[in-house]
Amino acid sequence: MFSLEGKNVVVTGGASGIGKAISEKMAKNGANIHILEYNTESGNETVTTIEAASGKASCYPCDVSKQADVKNAIDTIAAKSTIDILINNAGIAHVGNIESTTEEDMDRIYSVNVKGVYNCMQATIPHMKEKGGVILNMASIASTVGISDRFAYSMSKGAVLTMTYSVAKDYLGHNIRCNSISPARIHTPFVDGFIKKNYPGKEKEMFEKLSKTQPIGRMGTPEEVAHLALYLCSDEASFITGTDFPIDGGFIKLNG
Repeated sequence: MFSLEGKNVVVTGGASGIGKAISEKMAKNGANIHILEYNTESGNETVTTIEAASGKASCYPCDVSKQADVKNAIDTIAAKSTIDILINNAGIAHVGNIESTTEEDMDRIYSVNVKGVYNCMQATIPHMKEKGGVILNMASIASTVGISDRFAYSMSKGAVLTMTYSVAKDYLGHNIRCNSISPARIHTPFVDGFIKKNYPGKEKEMFEKLSKTQPIGRMGTPEEVAHLALYLCSDEASFITGTDFPIDGGFIKLNG
C-alpha cells in the first residue's frame, strides 16, 4: 500500500523540516524526488541522504516567489519526465499583529507563502492536465482559527486553503486532485531556532510550554506529517479532493 513507485514528485522547500521528511518518506516509497530549494546546499544534502538510502532525488535552485525561476525549474523537470505530484511546502513565518506588521513584512510573507504557491501550481498544472496528478498544499491551523500575533502568516495560510479549494474545483475534469494539510506546532529546526533566539537560557522551559499548548501534550513531528502526505498523494486516496486535513494534536477542536 501507498506505493509511489515510478512517480515523479516535486517538493518545494524539501531540504529541511516537514519538506525534508516528506521528500525522504516518498523516496522510500518509490518516488523520484525533485526538490525545488532556495538553499541549494541544504537541498543537495537531502539528495545525498535520499540516494544513500537507495532512493532517487535531484535538487533545482529556485526562489518560489519568482515566477521565472519556478517556470524554468518545472519546465526542466517536465522535459525529462511526467510530474505526477506537487507538494507546495516552501513557506516562511512571521510574528506580529496588524499594528506591528510592516508593509515590507506583509509583502515578504505574501511573495513566498501565497505567490509562491500560485507560481508553482500555475507552472505545474499544464503539465498535469493530460494524465492527471496530485497537488498537496501546506496550509496551517492558522488558516481556520485565530492565532495570537500571527496576522500576516494567518493571512497567507488562509489564502493557501482557499486556493486549494479553487484548484480542486476547477480541475476535477482533468483528474487533478488538490488537498491541503494544516499542521499545528511541529518540532522542526525552525522551532528550535525561534526558541533559542527569543528565549536564551530558557530553551527547555519554553519548549515544554509550547508543547503543552497542544491538547495532546506535545508537538508533532515532521515524520507524522509526512505519513499523512504520503497517504493523500497515493492511489489509496484517489477519492479525496478539495479537502483540508488538520494534523494538530486536537488543537482546532479541543482547545478552550
